[in-house]
Amino acid sequence: MDKVIIENLKVYAHHGVYKEENENGQNFFVNVVLYSNTRKAGMEDKLELSTNYGEVCHFIYKYVRGNLFKLIETLAEHLAEAILLEFPLVEEIKLEIRKPEAPIGLEFESVSVEIVRKWHTVYLATGSNIGDKQKYIKDAIKSLNADEKCKVIKTSELVRTTAYGEVEQDDFLNGALMMKTLYTPEELLKKIHELEHAAGRERKLHWGPRTLDLDIIFYDNLIMYTDDLQIPHIDMQNRDFVLEPLSQVAPYMMHPVLGKTVLQLYDEVQKTGEKHVVDLEYIR
Repeated sequence: MDKVIIENLKVYAHHGVYKEENENGQNFFVNVVLYSNTRKAGMEDKLELSTNYGEVCHFIYKYVRGNLFKLIETLAEHLAEAILLEFPLVEEIKLEIRKPEAPIGLEFESVSVEIVRKWHTVYLATGSNIGDKQKYIKDAIKSLNADEKCKVIKTSELVRTTAYGEVEQDDFLNGALMMKTLYTPEELLKKIHELEHAAGRERKLHWGPRTLDLDIIFYDNLIMYTDDLQIPHIDMQNRDFVLEPLSQVAPYMMHPVLGKTVLQLYDEVQKTGEKHVVDLEYIR
């Protein structure tokens, strides 16, 4: 990824834990690396195809001056997010906040906090088998798109499927979507649980009926296994109702554990796995 670098942007501001820091202020220095694709701007020599570093500098200056935080960790976190939201061509940012006048009481050159934040590529599976199934799924997609920390890029058709597991219930509509997000995996899990709750989902029976089901299938190429969250989804390779719609939006996404593409996994399920997909129903 190409880089635009801003070094030691000086801003006089009033961040700090102590009262005298808030009242008197001190100098802060901001270092930023903006990661984006500069190829098109470089080839066509057009500023509108690039991220204007002058505008970024003024944005940083105004933000650091106009807000008040106790910790430079908090300043860095909020500033990085604000830059990613304000400048759409920036995919990733490395940000350092230096505080050379911190009231430590010892001789030192500087203290600083450095963080890296980015837009993550996520694939979600969607499902519903109660009430207006299509509306529940479409409303969830709209809610995700309405969240500034999420950008839905692509959605699949919906597939009608028989239920997975041994619970007798109505057929499902299942789909998949690709999106960009600033949420961590844990934050995203909390977000989708909020959407499920808002749709009236009740978690009374494992593999039981539900108004809305949202599952994280892939999160970048992350491999993560905790009590609350497994990425990639631990059973996706056995579910044609996940793989069929997912193959529409990410056919060549490689499973980071199994080393196979979504299409390869779907082909294996079609040959030897359980069959749940009944037909396709386009999202209108």
